[in-house]
Amino acid sequence: MRGVVFDGKQTQVVDDLEIREPGPGEVAVAISAAGLCHSDLSVVDGTIPFPVPVVLGHEGAGVVEAVGSGVTHVRPGDHVALSTLASCGACAECDRGRPTMCRKAIGRPQQPFARGGRPLYQFAANSAFAERTVVKAVQAVRIPKDIPLPSAALIGCGVLTGVGAVLNRARVEHGDSVVVIGTGGIGLNVLQGARIAGALKIVAVDANPAKEAVARQFGATHFLTSTEGVKDILPTGADHAFECVGRAALIRQAVDLLDRHGQAVLLGVPPATAEASFLVSSLFLDKSILGCRYGSSRPQRDIALYADLYREGRLLLDELATATYPVEDFEKAAADAHEGRVARAVLTF
Repeated sequence: MRGVVFDGKQTQVVDDLEIREPGPGEVAVAISAAGLCHSDLSVVDGTIPFPVPVVLGHEGAGVVEAVGSGVTHVRPGDHVALSTLASCGACAECDRGRPTMCRKAIGRPQQPFARGGRPLYQFAANSAFAERTVVKAVQAVRIPKDIPLPSAALIGCGVLTGVGAVLNRARVEHGDSVVVIGTGGIGLNVLQGARIAGALKIVAVDANPAKEAVARQFGATHFLTSTEGVKDILPTGADHAFECVGRAALIRQAVDLLDRHGQAVLLGVPPATAEASFLVSSLFLDKSILGCRYGSSRPQRDIALYADLYREGRLLLDELATATYPVEDFEKAAADAHEGRVARAVLTF
């Protein structure tokens, strides 16, 4: 079968991948579409360390082909969106409703794939850049069949991370002010999360002025090409500032833009050894710097919620999945995503 493999030096589309059958508590899914997230590109450029060779992709949707013993919530033929959260469901963190903190869901890559007899790693417990993948049952969330799969695929990372950061982590309230630094796939979802939450002023910041139209479409009330003009719009500062790029200098700017009792939420992924600075004295005004993993999501709950919001016309997905590419055009999709020419590149099988 076809898939996108990174061997540590180059990325290539291959047609000789193999994958084992689902075991107990697992689900085999035929992938129909998968979003190309910057996290996939970050594995390739080394920003995110990951063992190789690896089958890339982590934002997918498709059709259930087979289920292992003990799986009852999905069955063959169901349409599903996939999460990257292979949580155990039995530890203290899972029991507290915090599956993103499950230690069994972090840093334990499996090797369900093979090529020429050599095992390959699974990226983010998912590997959606393959015609077929095997995931833990908890990762497969049934969605209505009337949602186009190229749009549904984007729920599994971009929406869970961006919208989730607003609703679950920052808990933006009606009337709050929000600044979003970076309007790529994650930033756009933060914008629409802020709109759904009822934020009054939503300031999008991106160095590329061509992104203004789509930023406003997703919820921005103002658009700037740098943070210098934010204080003109929000003289006392922002209630919430989301850094969606992953640069230390922008993290500092996000903190400096906060009003009293404000929150800076870090979503961008800098290199693993990156350090950022801030004025300690400024935090004594009840300001907070919040890390956020995967939108503090509970995927079985949140994916169903976002699917309903999409069907009600309140959550934009089709407007994100504007550029689709057959998997053979991975390099073009990656280039378009890297250069910001598309909101989200989507690979199709």
